[in-house]
This record gives sequence, C-alpha cells and structure tokens, in this order.
Amino acid sequence: VLKDLCARAYKMLDDDFGLPPVKIYLEKTSPVGAGLGGGSADAAYTLAMLSDMFGLGLDNEKLAAYAARLGSDCAFFVWNRPMFGEGRGEVLAPFDMPVKIIEPGEEKGAGSGIVYELKIIVPEGIAVSTAEAYRGIKPAVPAVRLKDVLSRPVSEWKELLVNDFEKTVFGAHPELAAIKQSLYDSGAAYAAMSGSGSALFALYEA
Repeated sequence: VLKDLCARAYKMLDDDFGLPPVKIYLEKTSPVGAGLGGGSADAAYTLAMLSDMFGLGLDNEKLAAYAARLGSDCAFFVWNRPMFGEGRGEVLAPFDMPVKIIEPGEEKGAGSGIVYELKIIVPEGIAVSTAEAYRGIKPAVPAVRLKDVLSRPVSEWKELLVNDFEKTVFGAHPELAAIKQSLYDSGAAYAAMSGSGSALFALYEA
C-alpha cells in the first residue's frame, strides 16, 4: 500500500486515465509534524500538475473530489484561496475574509482597509503527532459561530477564535504556549497554533 500522498495521487489518476510513468522530485520546505498541511498541499498540487501535464482537463471541482479521497484537508489546497470547511473538512465553500492578510514583504496595496501581516513560527525540534493530537482533543461548542467570529474585528478574535488542539498539545509541549504568548507580547493582534501543531502563526497590523 502506497503511503506517500504524491504517489497515491499519481496512482489514483493512473487508475482512471492510464498515465505514462513519471518521476516526481519533491523538495519539502514544510516540516513534518508542523500542522501546516504540507503533505496535503503536496498531494493537491501533484493532482493539478498531472492534469496539466497530460491534458486531463480536470477543473478545480474534479481535482477537489480526487483530493478529498486522499485526506480530509487535501481538497482545501486545490483552491488556493480562503474556504470554509465543514464535514470532515472536505465540504468546502468560498469564504471572503473581511480583512486582507499579506505575507512579510508583500505590498499591502492602496485602499485595502485594515491589512494584517502574517508571521509563521515553526519551532525547531518539536513535532506533534497528528494521531496523538486527535486522540487528545475535546472539541468545544463555541459561544459564537466561526463565520460570525471571522466577521468581527481581529482585535476580538483572541477570546473568540480558539484552536481546541491547543489545550492538550500545549500541555504536552508548554514551550509552544510560551511562544504563543511571546507573539502577543510582541504586538500581535491575534496568534494561535496552526492545526494540530507544532507551528504557530500571528497577525500583525501592517
């Protein structure tokens, strides 16, 4: 049984379209166990690349359907834009963020309202097992619906936008909690762990 998601993506399309052999060279820049969806993104882009290479004509809807068979969050990376996920994470709908978020060094542009710069921290030497994180999580019912929280000012997210993985993951890795606090201490408007960890991210008003 193939374990690598890129190899599984190729096998899935090969079963349906009879693809010629390919050689895939993958250079990982997102570390394993960081909660950034690196493996899922690799799988999604492998599907898109193969469709382009061999003229399969798969639009995003069809690519997302294939990607969902590889993993719950794989389909998200097909769209390369904010999406709201339900179900296992594979039921996706476009979502317009009420604020603009840019990467460090990116121009915020004119007339774009309040803009936030995204900072990502990947702690060295800390890898969180996804399976372990899911075994420990106890999802809470939020007082305010996620879509409603995201429509509020970012300054209100700290108390309302909660990653339920943090409680148990921070218990096992208290240094992650300390990093999150340091992000707020440095002026972040919002900070949280990414997915099941160990990476954290913060938003700073640009």
